[in-house]
Amino acid sequence: MPLRPPAPAPQESDLPLPVLSAEVREALAERRPVVALESTIIAHGLPRPRNLQVAGELEDLVREAGAVPATVAVLDGRAHAGLDSGQLERVAGDTALRKLGHRDLAPALALGASGATTVSATAFLAARAGLRVFATGGLGGVHREWVRTQDESADLRLLARTGITVVCAGVKSILDVPATLQRLETLGVGVLGYRTEHFPGFYLSSSGEPVDWTVRTPQEVAAVMRARDALGGPAAALVVANPVPQEDQLDPAVHDRVLAGTLEMCRERGITGQAVTPFLLEYLTRETGGASLEANLAAVRGNVRLAARIAAADASVAR
Repeated sequence: MPLRPPAPAPQESDLPLPVLSAEVREALAERRPVVALESTIIAHGLPRPRNLQVAGELEDLVREAGAVPATVAVLDGRAHAGLDSGQLERVAGDTALRKLGHRDLAPALALGASGATTVSATAFLAARAGLRVFATGGLGGVHREWVRTQDESADLRLLARTGITVVCAGVKSILDVPATLQRLETLGVGVLGYRTEHFPGFYLSSSGEPVDWTVRTPQEVAAVMRARDALGGPAAALVVANPVPQEDQLDPAVHDRVLAGTLEMCRERGITGQAVTPFLLEYLTRETGGASLEANLAAVRGNVRLAARIAAADASVAR
């Protein structure tokens, strides 16, 4: 009996693309600006019911700037770029929703799971759908005491091989910012400071670390994107570091005091690995009376507005 021939290797076109909402699909077909938004901030980053309010607010900010929002999530084993109101409510209200990084996407799709996407998963799915600009709060990065723990975010390696422009407020100040910048350089991820010579500190306007390149307008960012496209070569993200306004930042003295106490508590309790970041963020929110959360939201709003303007500048040339 002849052996069954081996199945052909899957081609890229056979792989599951994100399901596009009608609004996103139409915008892409007409080469209008689209901005990808992550869903983890909605499902896991904000208290309910405020999270749903913020989700709608962020999408409205994109539209007000002349672009189309594409919130990314996985629902019942299907990746989506662009959610309708019912899907957005589900992401905000379902307490069983998982947190999905890039490595979790294949199991989630195969097993019919639902989850909110982190930076790495959102960037991957957005680029897969043909989106060029993604707005988030802050990137993951190299964790403190990396020499001992070897702990760094999956965001970094994913961005090293995904050609998308990410607008963020730097990396969370609970991380090792100098080491993260060094890692981004090693991985070939470009970093632009938007109207700043210093890398932002997420809750703070500045981490104190310099950036090599500063841009002043969305048009300059779009020009860098086009130059990157023209050069070709290995795909890598372009990070646009947009500081939270000084009037909205967390008080630096309060930030430093609370952060030092939080890190000491982690050491005393033996909190390590993936448990560190959520513990630190929750502690910061509690100990600052919610001020760190408000600084976080101010940063996200600014990033979303800027991302929409960058996407519009980029689309105006592509037409």
